[in-house]
Amino acid sequence: MIAWERVGEELDAFGCAVIPGLLALDDCRAAAALYERANLFRSRVVMERHGFGRGEYQYFSYPLPAPLEALRSNLYPPLAAIANRWQAALGLDARFPDSHAEYLARCHAAGQVKPTPLLLRYRAGDYNCLHQDLYGELVFPLQVAVLLSSPGEDFDGGEFVLTEQRPRMQSRAEVVPLKQGDAVVFAVNQRPVNGTRGVYRVAMRHGVSRLRSGTRHTLGIIFHDAG
Repeated sequence: MIAWERVGEELDAFGCAVIPGLLALDDCRAAAALYERANLFRSRVVMERHGFGRGEYQYFSYPLPAPLEALRSNLYPPLAAIANRWQAALGLDARFPDSHAEYLARCHAAGQVKPTPLLLRYRAGDYNCLHQDLYGELVFPLQVAVLLSSPGEDFDGGEFVLTEQRPRMQSRAEVVPLKQGDAVVFAVNQRPVNGTRGVYRVAMRHGVSRLRSGTRHTLGIIFHDAG
């Protein structure tokens, strides 16, 4: 059972929240093993070729594997409620529908039809530069990353990192410790923060620090599709 009230409070306070044990260990291993099944994916990105860092990832094709489809659909509604609260706090008019199917229909009508869930693989020396996963005009403001490998057993290093760019202030960094099967929910682009003069917005970026040894697999769940 996910404690969504706590998740919402931590997202409000820090821009990220951990969901412990979202996936069982067997499910983590099964998901990581999908990386070798090229027929499941629409594209493969070698990060070093694009200046994104080092390592690689693959975007799934539609139809998504059934467990991934279910996970994406089931996580969306409670996150949409948080996202709509953020939209109101930021004074933005757009609201997100209750179901992910309805939101995807909006993406597809806007020409964003490419699936965005992905598997990432890092090996010793690999890292992911700080970035935002935007992909088009329509952006769902929250996304999820699930660690499929075991720290200290499968790999060392490779910490999930967030930075927050506050107006007229220095950036704040957050390192999120994860165990195998844990998920981190985090802001894709910007989030509201309560200040002394009211609500203001801060820009968020995320990445992965250098892997020191082993192999690290991560499942990324992005709720908007790409153009």
